[in-house]
Amino acid sequence: MSLASGLQTDCEALLRSFLETDNVRFEVFSGLWRDLKYAEIINGQTRPLEKNKFTQKALDLALRYFLPPYSFQIRVGALYLLYGLYSTQLCKPKQKIRIALKEWFEVQKFQQDLITAQHYDAAYIFRKLRLDKAFHFTAMPRLLSFRTKKKIRETELKEEFKELNNRVSRLITNDVLEEMMNVHDHYQKMKCLISTDKSQPDKALSLIKDEFVINIKNMILEYQHWQQDKMKFFAKGKESEEMTDKKEGGTSQDSESSERASALAKIKYKSYSAVAQASKSRRHRQVKLESSESGSDQGKMETPRCKRPRVKSQLTRKRNLLEIKGGINAIEKEDVTHNRGMPVITEEENSSEEDLPRPKRRRTR
Repeated sequence: MSLASGLQTDCEALLRSFLETDNVRFEVFSGLWRDLKYAEIINGQTRPLEKNKFTQKALDLALRYFLPPYSFQIRVGALYLLYGLYSTQLCKPKQKIRIALKEWFEVQKFQQDLITAQHYDAAYIFRKLRLDKAFHFTAMPRLLSFRTKKKIRETELKEEFKELNNRVSRLITNDVLEEMMNVHDHYQKMKCLISTDKSQPDKALSLIKDEFVINIKNMILEYQHWQQDKMKFFAKGKESEEMTDKKEGGTSQDSESSERASALAKIKYKSYSAVAQASKSRRHRQVKLESSESGSDQGKMETPRCKRPRVKSQLTRKRNLLEIKGGINAIEKEDVTHNRGMPVITEEENSSEEDLPRPKRRRTR
């Protein structure tokens, strides 16, 4: 694992544990920081150049989670992480947080949301960073150099840290609900004015429910809770699938090896079961395969080594053939009974004539 990937894993672990607390207070984050001993992450480098490079990578990585499209709680945790890394670094002079001008607009908007929501501890941390001049404003998000071509890898967004794409809450905001409440109150007053009883409207004019706006608000909140529970359920399902894949990794490899072994066995069986065609001069000694009873002996072929007898006179060969002819059938039966799976060589009656050596033919050019 490289240095950048290990640093990213540690940052995501800290932010994930902060997300599970469902709290945006700085004291909660500082407790997690101390429990994980995160301040010691910068003690691995001894040389000044290595310290500067590592600190700059850590600040750039934390800034990635501080910008959209991540959720509000993750952005607050990234702000605290930036403050912790900047305050505990050992570089002299200190490395600053590199931020582009087009990203600064989103940062200012986030600061205003913190003040509006009365998260004053997070707003104080941000103001402290600005007073310490921790931000280095640049034209581009990444450092560019003259006449160099460098492939810029697109960073993958962490799905569990992203803000939920809730179009319902974007469509019906707090301002819209407040405006709907004012319109509904005015509508109720107008119905009272035109009805006989000025204190309450007539039943014939009750076209909508009195708690119309309150019901819409409750439905939106219920939908948001359902969406959050759904995302947590999918996250747990992915974790369980990864665990099962790791467990089944060994069994899948074993199954692949067994399939490969069976395929090789089939190929060997096909190659050994095919009998080679003998030449014309030795076609009388063609090998015949006999089926074996056991499945393990099937397809095996062993040809006995036949040694040519020495050339003798015709009289001695005839005497030997007459003696062999009588017992050749018994020998064949004994060979078949003892070796059921062995090939048998059959002799023809006119083998006495063919066994004689033939004169060599001269090649004609």
